[in-house]
Amino acid sequence: MFFKSSGNTKSAPDAWLIDKFKSTGDLKYLGQLYEKYMHLVFGVCLKYLKDREAGRDATMQIFEKLIVEIPKREIENFKPWLHVITKNHCLMILRSQSARASREGKMLDEASIFMENSYELHHNNEQVLNHDIEALKKCIEQLKNGQQECIKMFYLEEKCYQEIADLTSFELNKVKSYIQNGKRNLKICMEQHV
Repeated sequence: MFFKSSGNTKSAPDAWLIDKFKSTGDLKYLGQLYEKYMHLVFGVCLKYLKDREAGRDATMQIFEKLIVEIPKREIENFKPWLHVITKNHCLMILRSQSARASREGKMLDEASIFMENSYELHHNNEQVLNHDIEALKKCIEQLKNGQQECIKMFYLEEKCYQEIADLTSFELNKVKSYIQNGKRNLKICMEQHV
C-alpha cells in the first residue's frame, strides 16, 4: 500500500473526499480516495503495460497527476473518470515507448547505411574499413565531453536514454540533446575524413 489510512476510508464518500482535498489541499484526503481505487488503477496499468514494475510506476504517476488535475476539474463520478485518466496515461506511455523505439531504430539504420555505403564504395574494403573505424574514433574524441560520453554509452555500450541519465546525472532531455547533436557532429566529421 502507498498510503497510511486514518480511520475507515471505505465509508467516506468520493465527493466528500474530493471536496475536502480541493478545499484544504491536504493529501491525506486524496490518499484516502485513491486507496479505494488503487487496485483498479494498478489492474488497468498492468493490462496495458504488461509489466508489474511499469504498472507500479504508472500507478504512482497517476496519483501525482491527480494532485494537479482534481483541483481543476468538476468530477461527478470519480471511478469512471479515474479509469479514463488511467487508460489515457497508459496509452501515452505506450505511444512514447513506440516513438522512442522507432527513433532509435531509425538512427541505427542511418548509421548502418552510412557505414555500409562508405564500405562498398571502395576497392580495398578492409583498408577503407580500418580507415573509417580510425576516423570514427578520432571524431568521437573530438566531441564535447557530454556528447562524447552519451554517444559512447548509447551506441557502443547500448544503454538507453534513462540509463545514461542515471549514470551521468545529466537530465533526460540533456542526454537526448547530447546524442542528437553528437550524431550530427559525427556525421560532419566523418564526411571530412572520407
